Amino acid sequence: MYRSAIAVALLASLFLAGSFASGRADAPMFWDIKERLPKPDLSDLTRLRFLTTTDFPPFNYLDREERLSGFHVDLVRAICAELGISDKCEIQAMPWEQLGDALERGRGEAIIAGIAVTDEARAKYAFSRPYLQFPARFMMPKTNAMTEPLYAKLNGERIGVIAGSGHERMLRAYFPDVKVVTYTRQEWMYGDLKAGKISGAFGDGMRFAFWLAGSDASDCCRFAGGPYLAPEYLGTGLAIATDINKPEIAAAFDYALQQIALKGRFAELYLRYFPVSFY
Repeated sequence: MYRSAIAVALLASLFLAGSFASGRADAPMFWDIKERLPKPDLSDLTRLRFLTTTDFPPFNYLDREERLSGFHVDLVRAICAELGISDKCEIQAMPWEQLGDALERGRGEAIIAGIAVTDEARAKYAFSRPYLQFPARFMMPKTNAMTEPLYAKLNGERIGVIAGSGHERMLRAYFPDVKVVTYTRQEWMYGDLKAGKISGAFGDGMRFAFWLAGSDASDCCRFAGGPYLAPEYLGTGLAIATDINKPEIAAAFDYALQQIALKGRFAELYLRYFPVSFY
């Protein structure tokens, strides 16, 4: 009975993640194409300043010429263009710890910097819907990489995961018959995976994707199965925060984000900054 329940949960998660596929391979789609969101009227808006940081690559960082760059910067430009207010849009970087106070003092209208959407945060901010979620993935040596369904194939296999993480809790809940091997450092887990000391690793798909694309991986491994989305373990993903008393701005972001996704612009940005897709 328990195994059946786990299988259903895994298949549901896999179906959900698979349903995000857009017109371009490996680019996620988080929007219902049949949903009709109202186009906002922002004619009275005099300024829309986005607040961010410079220490969250590839989302926001300073390039070699000290210009603010990244996925979030290009996404802001796309949002403003979709809303027809590019001339009113600004983006300003500051230290992380100053973001909330700056928004409260009216130094900006939105924060796009990876603020976690928690109950505590919802008491302070109005949020757009998530525009990017981070799935859990298995990573295995190319010669032994498995395919779905994995819940039975992994029985007794040694799988590495970061100790105390949401991924460890998820792995133990979804795959109760694996031999969980915990690590306190990501590089130690990668080293054991390359050395064949573990059958696979389970963790954040985005982090794994960057490692797979880098020289340290030595082309040893690839994703296996998945992706798996589980908000109860991994959170709801990235969203734009606004003043809690201005939910109409968050609704405007929802409209723009949906249109950007449906028109393929989001897929272009995603594949530009994440050429090894974590979906």
